[in-house]
Amino acid sequence: MQRILVCSLLFLFPILIQAKDVPTLSGRVMDETWTLDPGFVSALEKQLKDHESNTSNQIVVLVIPSLEGEDISEYSIKVVEKWKLGQKKKDNGVLLLISLGDRKIRIEVGYGLEGSLTDILCRHIIENEIKPDFKKGDLTSGIQNGVNAIIEAIAGSYTTPKTEDYSHLGPLSFLGEIGAGQDEIPYQVRIFISVFVLIILGIFTYVAANAPYIGWFIYFFLFPFWSIFPTAIHGANIGAAVFLAYAIGVGLYKLYHLLTPHGRKRMKKGIFGGSYRSSGSSGGWSSSSSGGSSRSSGFSGGGGSFGGGGSSGSW
Repeated sequence: MQRILVCSLLFLFPILIQAKDVPTLSGRVMDETWTLDPGFVSALEKQLKDHESNTSNQIVVLVIPSLEGEDISEYSIKVVEKWKLGQKKKDNGVLLLISLGDRKIRIEVGYGLEGSLTDILCRHIIENEIKPDFKKGDLTSGIQNGVNAIIEAIAGSYTTPKTEDYSHLGPLSFLGEIGAGQDEIPYQVRIFISVFVLIILGIFTYVAANAPYIGWFIYFFLFPFWSIFPTAIHGANIGAAVFLAYAIGVGLYKLYHLLTPHGRKRMKKGIFGGSYRSSGSSGGWSSSSSGGSSRSSGFSGGGGSFGGGGSSGSW
Protein backbone atom coordinates (compact mmCIF):
# COMPACT_ATOMS: atom_id res chain seq x y z
CA MET A 1 0.00 0.00 0.00
CA GLN A 2 2.81 2.37 0.90
CA ARG A 3 4.53 1.63 -2.41
CA ILE A 4 1.30 2.40 -4.32
CA LEU A 5 0.93 5.71 -2.45
CA VAL A 6 4.51 6.74 -3.26
CA CYS A 7 4.07 5.88 -6.93
CA SER A 8 0.84 7.87 -7.06
CA LEU A 9 2.51 10.92 -5.54
CA LEU A 10 5.39 10.68 -8.00
CA PHE A 11 2.90 10.52 -10.85
CA LEU A 12 0.90 13.50 -9.61
CA PHE A 13 3.91 15.60 -8.52
CA PRO A 14 4.58 17.21 -11.96
CA ILE A 15 0.88 18.01 -12.31
CA LEU A 16 0.74 19.60 -8.88
CA ILE A 17 3.82 21.71 -9.63
CA GLN A 18 2.35 23.10 -12.87
CA ALA A 19 -1.11 23.84 -11.43
CA LYS A 20 -0.57 27.56 -10.78
CA ASP A 21 -3.61 29.22 -9.28
CA VAL A 22 -5.35 32.14 -10.96
CA PRO A 23 -5.74 35.12 -8.62
CA THR A 24 -9.14 36.67 -7.95
CA LEU A 25 -9.87 39.61 -10.22
CA SER A 26 -9.82 42.74 -8.07
CA GLY A 27 -8.89 45.56 -10.45
CA ARG A 28 -7.76 46.54 -13.92
CA VAL A 29 -4.11 46.58 -12.84
CA MET A 30 -3.06 43.67 -10.63
CA ASP A 31 0.55 43.60 -9.44
CA GLU A 32 1.16 40.31 -7.64
CA THR A 33 4.85 41.22 -7.25
CA TRP A 34 4.37 44.55 -5.43
CA THR A 35 6.91 46.05 -7.82
CA LEU A 36 4.96 48.84 -9.49
CA ASP A 37 4.67 52.28 -7.95
CA PRO A 38 1.21 52.82 -6.38
CA GLY A 39 0.85 56.18 -8.12
CA PHE A 40 1.49 54.56 -11.50
CA VAL A 41 -1.01 51.80 -10.74
CA SER A 42 -3.70 54.35 -9.82
CA ALA A 43 -3.10 56.41 -12.98
CA LEU A 44 -3.18 53.32 -15.20
CA GLU A 45 -6.36 52.08 -13.47
CA LYS A 46 -8.04 55.39 -14.29
CA GLN A 47 -6.89 55.27 -17.92
CA LEU A 48 -8.26 51.75 -18.39
CA LYS A 49 -11.50 52.60 -16.56
CA ASP A 50 -12.06 55.64 -18.80
CA HIS A 51 -11.34 53.53 -21.88
CA GLU A 52 -13.88 50.92 -20.77
CA SER A 53 -16.49 53.60 -20.09
CA ASN A 54 -16.04 55.06 -23.57
CA THR A 55 -15.72 51.85 -25.59
CA SER A 56 -16.85 48.96 -23.33
CA ASN A 57 -13.52 47.27 -24.07
CA GLN A 58 -12.06 45.69 -20.95
CA ILE A 59 -8.26 45.76 -20.68
CA VAL A 60 -6.53 44.27 -17.64
CA VAL A 61 -2.82 44.18 -16.73
CA LEU A 62 -1.58 41.27 -14.60
CA VAL A 63 1.99 41.13 -13.26
CA ILE A 64 3.01 37.87 -11.57
CA PRO A 65 6.27 36.73 -9.96
CA SER A 66 6.55 33.47 -11.91
CA LEU A 67 4.63 31.03 -14.09
CA GLU A 68 5.84 28.19 -11.85
CA GLY A 69 6.59 25.96 -14.81
CA GLU A 70 3.44 26.65 -16.81
CA ASP A 71 3.40 27.77 -20.42
CA ILE A 72 2.48 31.44 -20.58
CA SER A 73 -0.11 31.00 -23.34
CA GLU A 74 -1.85 28.21 -21.42
CA TYR A 75 -1.83 30.19 -18.18
CA SER A 76 -3.18 33.34 -19.86
CA ILE A 77 -6.10 31.32 -21.25
CA LYS A 78 -6.82 30.03 -17.73
CA VAL A 79 -6.84 33.62 -16.47
CA VAL A 80 -9.20 35.06 -19.09
CA GLU A 81 -11.53 32.06 -18.87
CA LYS A 82 -11.84 32.52 -15.13
CA TRP A 83 -12.09 36.30 -15.26
CA LYS A 84 -14.32 36.38 -18.38
CA LEU A 85 -12.91 39.70 -19.55
CA GLY A 86 -14.95 41.77 -22.00
CA GLN A 87 -18.66 42.22 -22.48
CA LYS A 88 -20.97 39.28 -23.11
CA LYS A 89 -21.54 38.66 -26.84
CA LYS A 90 -18.93 41.32 -27.64
CA ASP A 91 -15.91 39.34 -26.39
CA ASN A 92 -13.92 42.57 -26.25
CA GLY A 93 -11.48 41.80 -23.47
CA VAL A 94 -7.67 42.05 -23.48
CA LEU A 95 -5.16 40.71 -20.97
CA LEU A 96 -1.60 41.99 -20.76
CA LEU A 97 0.22 39.31 -18.75
CA ILE A 98 3.77 39.82 -17.48
CA SER A 99 5.79 37.19 -15.63
CA LEU A 100 8.81 38.94 -14.11
CA GLY A 101 10.69 35.84 -12.96
CA ASP A 102 10.38 34.16 -16.36
CA ARG A 103 10.83 37.44 -18.29
CA LYS A 104 7.84 36.60 -20.46
CA ILE A 105 5.03 38.72 -21.86
CA ARG A 106 1.68 37.74 -23.35
CA ILE A 107 -1.18 39.74 -24.88
CA GLU A 108 -4.39 37.67 -24.87
CA VAL A 109 -7.13 39.06 -27.12
CA GLY A 110 -10.85 38.32 -27.07
CA TYR A 111 -12.61 37.13 -30.22
CA GLY A 112 -14.33 40.46 -30.73
CA LEU A 113 -11.06 42.41 -30.98
CA GLU A 114 -9.00 39.98 -33.05
CA GLY A 115 -9.81 41.92 -36.20
CA SER A 116 -8.14 45.12 -34.98
CA LEU A 117 -5.63 43.72 -32.47
CA THR A 118 -4.14 41.05 -34.71
CA ASP A 119 -1.46 38.53 -33.78
CA ILE A 120 1.08 40.47 -35.85
CA LEU A 121 0.26 43.73 -34.07
CA CYS A 122 0.45 42.06 -30.66
CA ARG A 123 3.86 40.66 -31.54
CA HIS A 124 5.02 44.07 -32.69
CA ILE A 125 3.73 45.77 -29.54
CA ILE A 126 5.56 43.29 -27.34
CA GLU A 127 8.83 43.47 -29.28
CA ASN A 128 8.93 47.21 -29.97
CA GLU A 129 6.84 48.94 -27.31
CA ILE A 130 7.30 46.83 -24.18
CA LYS A 131 10.54 44.83 -24.34
CA PRO A 132 12.97 47.73 -24.99
CA ASP A 133 12.00 49.39 -21.68
CA PHE A 134 11.88 46.07 -19.83
CA LYS A 135 15.44 45.37 -20.89
CA LYS A 136 16.47 48.67 -19.30
CA GLY A 137 14.69 47.71 -16.08
CA ASP A 138 11.95 50.32 -16.64
CA LEU A 139 8.76 48.29 -16.07
CA THR A 140 6.40 51.25 -15.77
CA SER A 141 7.37 52.76 -19.14
CA GLY A 142 7.15 49.36 -20.84
CA ILE A 143 3.69 48.66 -19.43
CA GLN A 144 2.45 52.18 -20.18
CA ASN A 145 3.73 52.06 -23.75
CA GLY A 146 2.19 48.62 -24.21
CA VAL A 147 -1.22 49.70 -22.92
CA ASN A 148 -1.16 52.86 -25.07
CA ALA A 149 -0.32 50.80 -28.14
CA ILE A 150 -3.09 48.29 -27.39
CA ILE A 151 -5.66 51.09 -27.08
CA GLU A 152 -4.43 52.73 -30.28
CA ALA A 153 -4.47 49.41 -32.14
CA ILE A 154 -8.08 48.78 -31.11
CA ALA A 155 -9.00 52.28 -32.31
CA GLY A 156 -7.19 51.69 -35.60
CA SER A 157 -4.75 54.56 -35.06
CA TYR A 158 -1.67 52.48 -34.23
CA THR A 159 0.65 51.96 -37.16
CA THR A 160 3.81 49.94 -37.21
CA PRO A 161 6.92 51.69 -38.48
CA LYS A 162 8.10 50.77 -41.92
CA THR A 163 10.46 47.86 -42.01
CA GLU A 164 14.03 48.60 -42.98
CA ASP A 165 14.55 48.59 -46.71
CA TYR A 166 17.25 46.24 -47.99
CA SER A 167 16.63 46.78 -51.69
CA HIS A 168 20.12 48.29 -51.98
CA LEU A 169 21.46 44.76 -51.51
CA GLY A 170 19.91 43.67 -54.79
CA PRO A 171 19.71 39.87 -55.07
CA LEU A 172 20.87 39.65 -51.44
CA SER A 173 17.90 41.67 -50.10
CA PHE A 174 16.42 38.43 -48.70
CA LEU A 175 19.12 38.59 -46.02
CA GLY A 176 17.07 41.32 -44.33
CA GLU A 177 14.60 38.72 -43.07
CA ILE A 178 17.37 36.44 -41.78
CA GLY A 179 19.04 39.23 -39.82
CA ALA A 180 15.84 40.59 -38.28
CA GLY A 181 16.49 39.14 -34.81
CA GLN A 182 20.20 39.80 -34.52
CA ASP A 183 19.65 42.68 -32.05
CA GLU A 184 18.39 40.14 -29.52
CA ILE A 185 21.77 38.35 -29.35
CA PRO A 186 24.08 39.58 -26.52
CA TYR A 187 27.39 40.91 -27.81
CA GLN A 188 29.35 38.30 -25.80
CA VAL A 189 27.47 35.55 -27.61
CA ARG A 190 28.07 37.28 -30.94
CA ILE A 191 31.82 37.37 -30.34
CA PHE A 192 31.95 33.70 -29.35
CA ILE A 193 29.85 32.53 -32.30
CA SER A 194 31.81 34.74 -34.71
CA VAL A 195 35.16 33.27 -33.64
CA PHE A 196 33.78 29.73 -33.79
CA VAL A 197 32.27 30.24 -37.25
CA LEU A 198 35.44 31.89 -38.58
CA ILE A 199 37.58 28.97 -37.45
CA ILE A 200 35.28 26.30 -38.91
CA LEU A 201 34.52 28.09 -42.17
CA GLY A 202 38.12 29.26 -42.41
CA ILE A 203 39.38 25.68 -42.59
CA PHE A 204 36.94 24.76 -45.36
CA THR A 205 37.63 28.04 -47.16
CA TYR A 206 41.37 27.28 -47.17
CA VAL A 207 40.65 23.92 -48.79
CA ALA A 208 38.22 25.50 -51.27
CA ALA A 209 40.77 28.14 -52.28
CA ASN A 210 43.73 25.80 -52.76
CA ALA A 211 42.32 22.45 -53.89
CA PRO A 212 42.49 22.22 -57.71
CA TYR A 213 39.26 20.33 -58.51
CA ILE A 214 37.15 19.56 -55.44
CA GLY A 215 37.92 23.11 -54.32
CA TRP A 216 35.44 24.55 -56.83
CA PHE A 217 32.65 22.39 -55.43
CA ILE A 218 33.51 23.41 -51.85
CA TYR A 219 33.74 27.06 -52.94
CA PHE A 220 30.13 27.11 -54.16
CA PHE A 221 28.97 24.82 -51.35
CA LEU A 222 30.08 27.42 -48.78
CA PHE A 223 27.97 30.22 -50.31
CA PRO A 224 24.94 29.79 -47.98
CA PHE A 225 27.18 29.41 -44.93
CA TRP A 226 29.12 32.63 -45.62
CA SER A 227 25.82 34.50 -46.12
CA ILE A 228 23.50 33.09 -43.46
CA PHE A 229 25.81 32.90 -40.43
CA PRO A 230 27.26 36.46 -40.60
CA THR A 231 23.78 37.84 -41.34
CA ALA A 232 22.12 36.04 -38.42
CA ILE A 233 24.84 37.29 -36.05
CA HIS A 234 25.56 40.82 -37.29
CA GLY A 235 22.68 41.84 -39.55
CA ALA A 236 21.96 41.99 -43.27
CA ASN A 237 24.40 44.73 -44.27
CA ILE A 238 27.43 43.13 -42.60
CA GLY A 239 26.31 39.69 -43.75
CA ALA A 240 26.12 40.83 -47.37
CA ALA A 241 29.56 42.48 -47.15
CA VAL A 242 31.14 39.33 -45.69
CA PHE A 243 29.51 37.12 -48.32
CA LEU A 244 30.64 39.34 -51.20
CA ALA A 245 34.17 39.47 -49.79
CA TYR A 246 34.24 35.68 -49.71
CA ALA A 247 32.61 35.15 -53.11
CA ILE A 248 34.71 37.74 -54.96
CA GLY A 249 37.97 37.29 -53.04
CA VAL A 250 38.16 33.51 -53.14
CA GLY A 251 36.72 33.45 -56.67
CA LEU A 252 39.44 35.77 -58.02
CA TYR A 253 42.08 33.80 -56.13
CA LYS A 254 40.95 30.57 -57.76
CA LEU A 255 40.69 32.15 -61.23
CA TYR A 256 44.26 33.43 -60.90
CA HIS A 257 45.48 29.90 -60.21
CA LEU A 258 43.36 28.54 -63.06
CA LEU A 259 44.25 31.05 -65.80
CA THR A 260 47.86 32.12 -65.17
CA PRO A 261 50.99 30.01 -65.74
CA HIS A 262 52.34 30.86 -62.29
CA GLY A 263 49.01 29.99 -60.70
CA ARG A 264 48.73 26.66 -62.52
CA LYS A 265 52.29 25.79 -61.55
CA ARG A 266 51.54 26.58 -57.93
CA MET A 267 48.28 24.64 -57.99
CA LYS A 268 50.05 21.56 -59.36
CA LYS A 269 52.01 21.38 -56.12
CA GLY A 270 48.78 20.54 -54.38
CA ILE A 271 46.69 21.96 -51.60
CA PHE A 272 49.55 22.32 -49.16
CA GLY A 273 52.15 23.53 -51.65
CA GLY A 274 54.55 20.61 -51.04
CA SER A 275 56.89 19.18 -53.68
CA TYR A 276 59.08 16.15 -53.92
CA ARG A 277 62.61 16.06 -55.15
CA SER A 278 64.92 13.09 -55.57
CA SER A 279 68.43 12.66 -56.89
CA GLY A 280 69.44 9.47 -58.62
CA SER A 281 72.20 7.60 -60.36
CA SER A 282 71.88 4.97 -63.01
CA GLY A 283 69.61 3.00 -60.65
CA GLY A 284 67.35 5.96 -59.62
CA TRP A 285 64.16 7.39 -61.03
CA SER A 286 66.05 8.40 -64.22
CA SER A 287 69.64 8.28 -65.40
CA SER A 288 71.94 9.89 -67.90
CA SER A 289 75.33 9.00 -69.35
CA SER A 290 77.03 11.73 -67.29
CA GLY A 291 75.64 10.42 -63.97
CA GLY A 292 73.65 13.62 -63.34
CA SER A 293 70.54 13.83 -61.14
CA SER A 294 66.93 14.23 -62.24
CA ARG A 295 63.88 15.84 -60.57
CA SER A 296 60.53 14.13 -60.15
CA SER A 297 57.51 15.99 -61.51
CA GLY A 298 54.08 16.59 -60.05
CA PHE A 299 54.43 14.68 -56.78
CA SER A 300 52.82 16.46 -53.80
CA GLY A 301 52.27 15.87 -50.13
CA GLY A 302 55.89 14.94 -49.49
CA GLY A 303 56.00 17.07 -46.33
CA GLY A 304 57.58 20.35 -45.43
CA SER A 305 54.89 23.05 -45.80
CA PHE A 306 51.67 22.07 -43.96
CA GLY A 307 50.07 25.27 -42.66
CA GLY A 308 46.26 24.97 -42.77
CA GLY A 309 45.64 25.39 -39.03
CA GLY A 310 47.55 28.63 -38.59
CA SER A 311 46.17 30.16 -41.75
CA SER A 312 42.53 29.52 -40.89
CA GLY A 313 42.94 30.51 -37.29
CA SER A 314 44.20 33.99 -38.10
CA TRP A 315 41.77 34.68 -40.95
